Amino acid sequence: MKLVGAHVSVDKGVSNAPLNAHLIGARAFAMFTRNPSRWASKPISDEEAERFKSNCRECGFDASVILPHDSYLINLGAPDADKLAKSREAFLDEMRRCEQLGLTMLNFHPGSHLREIEEQRCLDIIAESINITLAETEGVKAVIENTAGQGSNLGYSFEQIARIIEGVNDKSRVGVCIDTCHAHSAGYDMTTPEAYERTWAHFGSIIGFEFLSGMHLNDTLKAIGSHVDRHAPIGTGALGKEFWRLLMNDPRMNGIPLILETPDESHWTDEIAWLTSLQES
Repeated sequence: MKLVGAHVSVDKGVSNAPLNAHLIGARAFAMFTRNPSRWASKPISDEEAERFKSNCRECGFDASVILPHDSYLINLGAPDADKLAKSREAFLDEMRRCEQLGLTMLNFHPGSHLREIEEQRCLDIIAESINITLAETEGVKAVIENTAGQGSNLGYSFEQIARIIEGVNDKSRVGVCIDTCHAHSAGYDMTTPEAYERTWAHFGSIIGFEFLSGMHLNDTLKAIGSHVDRHAPIGTGALGKEFWRLLMNDPRMNGIPLILETPDESHWTDEIAWLTSLQES
């Protein structure tokens, strides 16, 4: 079964996220547990955390279908020592918020070298950052999101993600989220059945499907290999409609959260319904 949902609002409290997901017919959802554009946010109260858990139960969402996203400010591979320490502190706070909410995954962009250190050194710093955070938390998996490779962002190749995973001590607490727009922009072709299979076979050999913990479903405005991150509504961009049919009938994507981050949230109900309709069995 495909668990399609969206990155929903937490306006007026995280406890509203499962309610917002339920309203659009989602079977999974993503959210922010704090303001993604600030370094510090007020704590989640115990009462709000309990409301979140209660609403999840009432709406039929368990932790396996919820993929929270961390702050955009965090750079776990920052070359500057002060910025790295600040990022690690914020990432730890994100993980502890997930613990408080009973969640089991935290999705994050790996980091950027800012053209100040070598790529491989940056990847190793990211792995070190993950290890430090996992050692101080329990039960929450660090889920690495692939990037489009815009600017100095790393994690755009399967090999780079594999390098990070190799450096993580507890492999049971690291996973991968593949963003379809980012993959296309990074140069991974999935627009024909043959290209689709080649790309996923490469993923399986380099990273391994045992690490695939979720996906972000986004079409893209930009050409393959552009390294530009520009999301588009499902079926309207460069990925083409055949890609979505292939994805929705691929059993390797069963049972993991498939999260829309498309630009117009008013389309999410229709996008979820259309994607679900593509399933042939």
